[in-house]
Amino acid sequence: MIRFGVIGTNWITDRFIDGASQIEDFTLTAVYSRTEEKATAFAEKHNLEHTYTDLEQFANSEQFDAVYIASPTAFHSEQAITCMNGGKHVIVEKPFASNEREVQAMVDAAKQNQTALMEAMKTTHVPNFKRLQESLDKIGPVRRYVANFCQYSSRYDKYKEGIVLNAFKPELSNGSLMDIGVYCLYPMVALFGAPHQVKATAYMLDSGVDGEGTVTVDYPSVNGVAMFSKITNSTLPSEIQGEKGSIVIGKFSDMEDVKIVYHDGSEERIDGEQVEKTMYYEAKSFIETIQNQLLENEVNTWDKSLEVIRVLDTARDDIGLRFPADQQ
Repeated sequence: MIRFGVIGTNWITDRFIDGASQIEDFTLTAVYSRTEEKATAFAEKHNLEHTYTDLEQFANSEQFDAVYIASPTAFHSEQAITCMNGGKHVIVEKPFASNEREVQAMVDAAKQNQTALMEAMKTTHVPNFKRLQESLDKIGPVRRYVANFCQYSSRYDKYKEGIVLNAFKPELSNGSLMDIGVYCLYPMVALFGAPHQVKATAYMLDSGVDGEGTVTVDYPSVNGVAMFSKITNSTLPSEIQGEKGSIVIGKFSDMEDVKIVYHDGSEERIDGEQVEKTMYYEAKSFIETIQNQLLENEVNTWDKSLEVIRVLDTARDDIGLRFPADQQ
């Protein structure tokens, strides 16, 4: 049994708990929040005995073995390192941290403390992603990767009223590229490795973050396009184009509705059954990493996280997106 504590009391934490609760070896025992009010409310909601508002006390608690971190990105590195220094295994929501320097510091802390560390990118763990990987030869050689994830944020309505919530604050290392674009870029790196060239464009908001944007990348034989937004919606699917056909993906983040469309118009379904609460898969993989006494997850490796954050850093340089975390 792996006992978990959580940092972050928002909806994504609830979803992680919903998925992880389907795992026999998962139990939730503690929560950290900067305010007693939020910690207490979350503990009552999930029937938790232990609440903390001091990060050091939380990290050194004997009441849990591993931590799920879903705080704003700007806090990821400090909180993860503090928890690992306390001997806790750590899974951190995407994006892993604000920049490459912070991600490297997290990896160094995992090695030093001999604790497991994993980026919580669920897409690469769902069964349909593996089915997609195994089907690339059917359409190959692959020539283009197109990932589309445009999801209008309800917080943008408040933004237009003059109320800037966390999703649009550069001091929290947020914005469309970091929050949404990473869903498009991480699977690309998982499939094809680090790109040779990265370029980006974006619509910048007055708060200092991007509302929507596009990243284009080049490999020796593949071009990649990632389209992402928090201020518009899109009904377009994503696809991987090859010389023999295309793999079309309906919902990219969960890899749902996946099929091959061949040049002759014929179609082949390559998706299969997945549990509805797809964060189950990342939680299960992380727990198995701990149980197997590994520091690094075999799917969401540290190298992948470093390669992805380098793409994000380069894209941010291109669009002029700067975070206070970059100056530290």
